[in-house]
Amino acid sequence: MPRRVAPVEPPTTRWRLPAPELADEDGIVAVGGDLEPGTLLAAYRRGLFPMPYGRRRVAWFSPDPRAVIPLDGLRVSRSLRRSRRRFDLRRDTRFAEVMMRCADPRRPGGWITPAFVRAYDRLHRLGWAHSVECYDDDGELVGGLYGVRIEHFFAGESMFHTARDASKVALVALVEWLRETEATLLDVQWPTPHLRSLGAVEVSRERYLDALADAVATQPVATPGSTFRR
Repeated sequence: MPRRVAPVEPPTTRWRLPAPELADEDGIVAVGGDLEPGTLLAAYRRGLFPMPYGRRRVAWFSPDPRAVIPLDGLRVSRSLRRSRRRFDLRRDTRFAEVMMRCADPRRPGGWITPAFVRAYDRLHRLGWAHSVECYDDDGELVGGLYGVRIEHFFAGESMFHTARDASKVALVALVEWLRETEATLLDVQWPTPHLRSLGAVEVSRERYLDALADAVATQPVATPGSTFRR
């Protein structure tokens, strides 16, 4: 897979992001803002992530507890190790397509809108968002995942597969890349039975924010501006 290239810092966001501790019982901190690259990066650096809210708005989340996968705690079964040999692993070769496959409306719980695909593809072109792809012997894209990397932090957003174990194999490849490049925090947002089976654990918001601050410490933060509204 290709080597990591230094990303391009976009203009800072015009929004003043709220504190993660203001989240309600659903984990929503605020509603509003935009999906500009500077806004997305400022949000991730602050411990927030976006999801669609209604037809046109964006909600910003900070769940408590938060799900993370310890980079030394990924569970790789013997069968998964065998499955890995069936795929060709690549990174950042078809980012937008991976996102669109994750956004397939036929998938249960699908939430990724065209606006999100466009926004994260812009982030990808600046070097901040990444994908891991699994190809079968015929060269078909059969699984993958995508997320955002800021220094030693990676926010996993979504994954898909059309071949057995392909998304799990992509996750194994992601963790190996993160370990090789000295990452310290892999965020997977909310715990699910699937993620728990792979080693995901729950941590408090306070503990997560401490780990995040260490992971992104060398990066600038947004300047004050307009405030999000609930």
